[in-house]
Formats: sequence, structure tokens, C-alpha cells
Amino acid sequence: MSTMKYIYDMHQMMLKNNIILVYEGEFTQEITKSVLAMAERNMDSIGEESGIKRKVFNVMVECLQNIVKHGEDYVSADLQINTAIFMIGKQQNSYIITTGNPMKNELVDGLKSKLDKINGLDKDGLKALYKDIIKGGSGLTDKGGAGLGFVDMARKSGQKLEYGFEPLGNGHTFFSLKTTVPRG
Repeated sequence: MSTMKYIYDMHQMMLKNNIILVYEGEFTQEITKSVLAMAERNMDSIGEESGIKRKVFNVMVECLQNIVKHGEDYVSADLQINTAIFMIGKQQNSYIITTGNPMKNELVDGLKSKLDKINGLDKDGLKALYKDIIKGGSGLTDKGGAGLGFVDMARKSGQKLEYGFEPLGNGHTFFSLKTTVPRG
């Protein structure tokens, strides 16, 4: 396939899925700020309502902080790389925020169990868990949170967090997370 055809196909896929911003590469605090600014400008340009914009922005911040904080160096062919992906799409009734990043295999079961626990709670359960974590009652991890960001994302979106794990080899797994924020 030629490069030009590949670019066209990717553009069509983005249009079909209503993707308004994609960033793939290394994530640093500086890059995170730029990605947030671009997404915010995009929502401003379409005149998005401020309450929805705030929810989407909060979820984006949590997603991007998760990548920066929990993204692991994935070693491939003796190269240290820490690449991840961030996408935001706008549907008629919602925004879809998707991220993906490498992580160590030994962290997968703990993360899966955390996400399943969060997805098993209703609105009141999420609120109670959030308060419990804030008070330090849920065994904070060495990375600075017992899933507080994930709990916050579930609370802001009012939806289940969709996730997946794809083995990468070399002791690492690619973690994907999709958060849907309703527009109404």
C-alpha cells in the first residue's frame, strides 16, 4: 500500500469515527498541555456547552495523567520507548476519549480488578469509594493513587469504563481505555 493511500485511508477512518484529535508518541507534561489545549480549542470552535466541555476536559486530564504517570517504557530491539496514544471523538450525543499505553504484565491483574470494581458500582458507590480513597482508606499505591483518577472518570462520565489488554511480549501489555462522556 502506498503512503498516500494509507494517509487517505486513515483520514477516512477518522472521519467515519468522528475523531477530532489523535496524538501518538511520547507523552510528557508539556505534550499533555498541548494536547489538552488543542482539544479545548476544537470544542470551543464548535461552540460546545461549557458544562459538557468541563466534564470532557476533566476526563481528558485524568486520561493523560494516567498515561504520563503509569505508562511504562516498552523495550523493543534494545530501544527504550514510551509511546502511547490519545484520541477524542465527537458523536452526536457523546464524546469518546480513548487512550492506550504499554504497562508491565505484573500490573495487569491489579488494574483489571480495580476497573472491574469501579464498573460494578453505581453513582452512590462511586461517590463513597472516591471519599474513601481521598481519606486514604483504600491502600494507596506507590504511583500515587488507588484508582482515584479512574473513579473520577467513571463519576464524570456516568458510564462504565471500557478497557482491553493486548500482550506485547517482553513482559509488557498494551492497556486501552475508552471513556464515554454524554453530551446531554
